[in-house]
Amino acid sequence: MNDAPGQPAFQAIAHDLRSPLLRYLERYVGDRSVAEDLVQETFMRINKGLPSFAGRSSIKTWAFSIANRVAVDYLRQPGRNVRAIELTEVEEPIDVDRTIDERLIIDEMNACVRQVIANLPDTYRAALILHDLEGLSAAQIAEICNCSVATAKIRIHRARLRLKEALQGQCEFYRDSESVFRCDRKA
Repeated sequence: MNDAPGQPAFQAIAHDLRSPLLRYLERYVGDRSVAEDLVQETFMRINKGLPSFAGRSSIKTWAFSIANRVAVDYLRQPGRNVRAIELTEVEEPIDVDRTIDERLIIDEMNACVRQVIANLPDTYRAALILHDLEGLSAAQIAEICNCSVATAKIRIHRARLRLKEALQGQCEFYRDSESVFRCDRKA
């Protein structure tokens, strides 16, 4: 491996970033096994590029930019497309205090949101996932997506607008008797 003096150790990078990169790629492409393959490709590119890493950005931002390019390259191949991730396929903590009915309602809402996100254009999907789901800043997203900070902010804003419009077109929102936000699909 490329662990030159003064460079971050590849093993430490791989250990620290494997889970966040896998989560991002799974959300981006919608398939866990594909995401695992893309993480491996990402780490191969990180390892290859590590000697030339100049430190102008954080390792995390640099790694996410590589993962983003790997995902875009994958989806550009003929016959590739994004699919919505079913809730049962995503590793989320299960709250045993919730009833089965509550869990079904949440599952349906999550599936609806994931489907809309999967149908966003690549640039909007990346910005939304990186910002709202991965918690990265607009500046970090700009570095990852190779655009200006203003463009990253616009992409986040437009992605949210498209998400909101699509959900309002597909769902009827209301608050239940306990003032919990819910939705039902429109007929």
